[in-house]
Amino acid sequence: MAEFVDGFQFLADLGPSVSIFGSARTTPDDPDYKQAHKLGYLLGKANYTVTTGGGPGIMEAGNRGAYEAGAVSAGLNIQLPMEQRVNDYVKKAIGFHYFFTRKTMLSFAAQAYVFFPGGYGTLDEFSEILTLIQTKKIPPITIICVGRHFWNSLVSWMKEVMYGQEKAIDKEDLDLFHVVDSAEEAFEIIKKTKPRKSEF
Repeated sequence: MAEFVDGFQFLADLGPSVSIFGSARTTPDDPDYKQAHKLGYLLGKANYTVTTGGGPGIMEAGNRGAYEAGAVSAGLNIQLPMEQRVNDYVKKAIGFHYFFTRKTMLSFAAQAYVFFPGGYGTLDEFSEILTLIQTKKIPPITIICVGRHFWNSLVSWMKEVMYGQEKAIDKEDLDLFHVVDSAEEAFEIIKKTKPRKSEF
């Protein structure tokens, strides 16, 4: 309960923000890292807070861009015995012991969610946000997937198998997110989104 209270208070102080998700394994020489860095910078220059999971890889890239733009760079980190660390570009941070409280905070943190290529954790967070919107537990929020080289196969499977073959989702559920190739494309979509009303 204390983590929920502290987490919501932390978010309330951030102002308009965009959350960036993606692999912790992505290195600075990777094109995906460079696009996340560029997006963080564009968002920072537009006075958005950039929020990530606070770790390395894509998360570091987004925080780094915001930091270099002089904007608020925030991290919602998970406390693990090994591996996870707060990257050097996070200037406002909060650590969580429980995955489920951190996941709830990430679900309420922003007016837009941007997903870069990643692993199970990234796909889990992507599915979580989609499910909350689909089931109307939260209002519609802008969701953007960056990198068609990564996302197109999943989207094709959603269309052909989840919807076309199994009818496990409705056709309009396929319109709950955007797929783009660049930071600039993502930024143009985000600029058109309306500020999210506080839910806490």
